[in-house]
Amino acid sequence: LEALEMHYYDDTYPTVKEQKAFEKNIFNKTHRTDSEIALLEGLTVVYKSNIDLYFYVIGSSHENELMLMSVLNCLFDSLSQMLRKNVEKRALLENMEGLFLAIDEIVDGGVILESDPQQVVHRVALRGDDVPLTEQTVTQVRVDALPSVTPVTITALMFYRGSEIFP
Repeated sequence: LEALEMHYYDDTYPTVKEQKAFEKNIFNKTHRTDSEIALLEGLTVVYKSNIDLYFYVIGSSHENELMLMSVLNCLFDSLSQMLRKNVEKRALLENMEGLFLAIDEIVDGGVILESDPQQVVHRVALRGDDVPLTEQTVTQVRVDALPSVTPVTITALMFYRGSEIFP
């Protein structure tokens, strides 16, 4: 299993070692189930898999599962539109810039900014017109994000490819 992208928005897991242990645990608990919501280590985890990708949105146990699911659905639906319904490992790897931009449009500093995939796709297209996606670095993408307000929702976003369990 290989992590494609992870965003931790708080210090629930401050070290890389703790993050890797959490990621292994979450994948082991969720990758063979058909449900979409799990409670794990005091966190609410909503997730979705598609072909060879796994998408996770994680918030505190006090967060509304429907709001977390709206973030997950917005991200997945945005990527589906941007990738012409071809949400799979190879297509996503070829369009990682779009993933970064979509994440920045949906969540900033753990705060949900947008839950409408049409708006996200539109804003990503506008930002892509300003500077070609291939010329934007991750740093530039993050600098362009809206100013942060107090984080209230998302603990982490994780995206994995593959179906094998962590080594």
